[in-house]
Amino acid sequence: MSDAIITVENLSKRYLVGHQSEFRQQFITFREMIVREAHNFARKATDFVQGRPLIQGDEVEEFWALWKVSFEIKQGDIVGIIGRNGAGKSTMLKILSRITEPTEGRVVLRGRVASMLEVGTGFHPELTGRENIFLNGAILGMTQQEIRKKFDEIVAFAEAEMFLDTPVKRYSSGMYVRLAFAVAAHLDPDILILDEVLAIGDADFQRKCLGKMGDVSHREGRTVLFVSHNMNAIKTLCPSTIWLVRGRVRRQGSSQEVIGEYLATISATQGRFVKLDDVQRLHKSEDEFRLLSLEWQCDLPLRNGEPINGLIRFHAHAEIRDLAVGIGFSNLEGGRILTYETGFQSDFRPDISRDGEYCVEFTVESFPLAPDVYALDVFCRSSDVNSLDYVPAAIQVEIVAGPKSPASLVQNNIGVHLASTWGWSKSG
Repeated sequence: MSDAIITVENLSKRYLVGHQSEFRQQFITFREMIVREAHNFARKATDFVQGRPLIQGDEVEEFWALWKVSFEIKQGDIVGIIGRNGAGKSTMLKILSRITEPTEGRVVLRGRVASMLEVGTGFHPELTGRENIFLNGAILGMTQQEIRKKFDEIVAFAEAEMFLDTPVKRYSSGMYVRLAFAVAAHLDPDILILDEVLAIGDADFQRKCLGKMGDVSHREGRTVLFVSHNMNAIKTLCPSTIWLVRGRVRRQGSSQEVIGEYLATISATQGRFVKLDDVQRLHKSEDEFRLLSLEWQCDLPLRNGEPINGLIRFHAHAEIRDLAVGIGFSNLEGGRILTYETGFQSDFRPDISRDGEYCVEFTVESFPLAPDVYALDVFCRSSDVNSLDYVPAAIQVEIVAGPKSPASLVQNNIGVHLASTWGWSKSG
């Protein structure tokens, strides 16, 4: 018998996507339209009787989010899962968490599973933080006595004492994450599954999460699966990593080697218009605020030492106070190098009083990043800790040398090159 706590064999997941057909001829007859609609009705009726989801459209296309994925993970292992958006990471975690059923293949889990796939997973918005702790424990099969033993640790870790008896629907996204992670990590799961838990939250909270995940694995012998776009966090925490490409395992092995190969395959993507609206988020911000797009209004590629400017569009669905919007440049391992935001400008934290679409322009007189490839993050917050929307690694941006770039900067790749004032004098 295998000593693996997680066994995945030929795991595949298929989704059906409906499309409206496009007829080649300019006109169709009434008879053709009746035949098409009758065919659609018969197909939907069959799907309904057999308990399958109803697909809109008269053409149905298959999409395989996962295809023949196989691996084993032993007890106490902490494994990173990486890949671009749409690679199948979240789909796989949903199957392992028993939220979604696979189309083909087999998954064997030998232990109790706790998962945090997005903010508020497993939380009831009308219940208080206290009530949701007991609810999550019950879902994991724990008794009230077992939950009470862990209760004080959970509250202390989440720093949620003041809001413990407040319905979680009134929590900020940051507080949601704190409590959700604390519950998932402290209620004694054998397998802990985390999807982008470090994408929001302040630096202290992120360090606490990393430390707790290490303790859960190394000291308590529990297994952790960790999905993140932060390559530094993956390398620091996970000895081994699984790399997914279009629903298939591209490589599994040492994190250092797998991440090195993954980063080497990332090519810079250049485009004047960057659509942000349909990029998957960790937290659900669309009820209050949504980043829509970023549009460069300068020459591309961006050049070191030259001016850059752009425009960020967003939609506010409610009144927002003390608004700050910004962009950040990170290395391809996830470490933030340079940040620009409206909050850095004196007295420039406006209030939004009505629903509508807005835009904010930014200008940098002399762009200081050294020539290299970076990940561009776009974000917005309404205070120092309350994140409204955050799109990490929205695109890869290539910075090239400008006409005034020093040769040493280009050759030695010295991250950020800032202007300063110096004075010379003779000593002695």
